[in-house]
Amino acid sequence: MSAAPGTAQTVTIAALGDSLTQGYGLPQGDGFVPQLEAWIEAEGGDVTIVNAGVSGDTTAGGLARVDWTLTPEVDAMIVALGGNDLLRGIDPAASRANLDGILQKAQERDLPVLLVGMIAPGNYGPEFKAGFDAIYPDLAQTYGTLYAPSFLAALEAFEDRQATVRTYLQPDGIHPNAQGVQLIVEDLGPKVLELMRRVARE
Repeated sequence: MSAAPGTAQTVTIAALGDSLTQGYGLPQGDGFVPQLEAWIEAEGGDVTIVNAGVSGDTTAGGLARVDWTLTPEVDAMIVALGGNDLLRGIDPAASRANLDGILQKAQERDLPVLLVGMIAPGNYGPEFKAGFDAIYPDLAQTYGTLYAPSFLAALEAFEDRQATVRTYLQPDGIHPNAQGVQLIVEDLGPKVLELMRRVARE
């Protein structure tokens, strides 16, 4: 049984992101993109995922390169940016404007999008956190995209933070190891199948 009905042809998805998408610190086959491709194919989907993840990239960097990322063969896009904006304390209004620009580019090309959010830590204060956390659900509603609240939701769900860090993160305490990526893929995979179904309907 195919979990992605109507996707007989290969669907090409561009995954626009940062080091989490790129697969920082991992052997080539263990990163987010190859694990996601393998997961979708195991579910009966036929997909090619273009790894458009650049370590250290901010939402501004994503906006600067979205035009050449969206080549003619791309059918849909995953947008997973914002973590480096958080690390740098960039004004949430600037992050919102950049992500809005990226989604505008996808809309101009009639490309379905899965927008993957990030949750701000509390160390910049409640006003910053409220402003940042609202960006993703607001834009998903505005553009009618598919939406996942957090790239790291599968890891954030564990109550024991220290055990999670030891088991599922690399020694830097930031980037997931291969096991962590596997959990992330299992969490986001159904949304990507839904993205593929949107492509098939268009």
